[in-house]
Amino acid sequence: MTSPLENYKIYAIKYAHHDRPARENFLGGDPHDVSMPLDYFVWAVVGESRTFIVDTGFDPEVGNGRGRTTTHRVEEGLQAVGIRADSVEDVIVTHMHYDHAGNRELFPKARYHVQDREMAYCTGRCMCHGVLKHPFNPDDVKMMVGRIFDGRVQFHDGASQLAPGLSVHLVGGHTNGLQVVRVHTERGWVVLASDASHLYANMEQQRPFPAVYNVGDMLEGYRVVHQLADSTHHVVPGHDPDVLRRYPSHSKATQGWIVRLDAAPR
Repeated sequence: MTSPLENYKIYAIKYAHHDRPARENFLGGDPHDVSMPLDYFVWAVVGESRTFIVDTGFDPEVGNGRGRTTTHRVEEGLQAVGIRADSVEDVIVTHMHYDHAGNRELFPKARYHVQDREMAYCTGRCMCHGVLKHPFNPDDVKMMVGRIFDGRVQFHDGASQLAPGLSVHLVGGHTNGLQVVRVHTERGWVVLASDASHLYANMEQQRPFPAVYNVGDMLEGYRVVHQLADSTHHVVPGHDPDVLRRYPSHSKATQGWIVRLDAAPR
């Protein structure tokens, strides 16, 4: 007997920011000499029985080393939506880049959900190439290997249902093993695209982000995330500041840095 779908709440929590020109956000550059910054998010998916954290961000020290500005610590954002990091039992890592797999000590009780292909990628021969290894923090990778031996990693090979109304789906592209998260909410199926599309413009204009392992998979990923979602308004990119303008704030105190993705966009 199939379990009934659960409706989850989804919080997008901004923790950092990076000012950059538009040309750095598209493969082949951009003819418009304008500012096109990135925001950095983690996501909290909260159900009646289980809570999932999607990605773990980076700490201020790592951010400073890469020229990123931390606006709020990840744990501060989680506390603002009623989540204690040390009580989290499930963390989904969309991919192992430094801005998605850091804060190594933040979730001591958690089981980490990772794609087979992502761990093979970030520990294999591709890391011999500087342009591919640059977005990874080797300490994050070593920590994940340690969790494997501690029995705290659950591997997935393609699509996998983690709970009724919540599943992960392999798309690759940006990295070899990038996965997106499909979540059932009161407004329907929402897809947290993470870096399958950094910005709305990447997928809407079919213009890939320049940090990419496989361009063909990235372009196909744009189709896949829309196929998984109920509409274009149910797909949420990984780094677009416009997410904070499109969706309602969690509260007055968190206006401008935490929004509800299970609510309809404005």
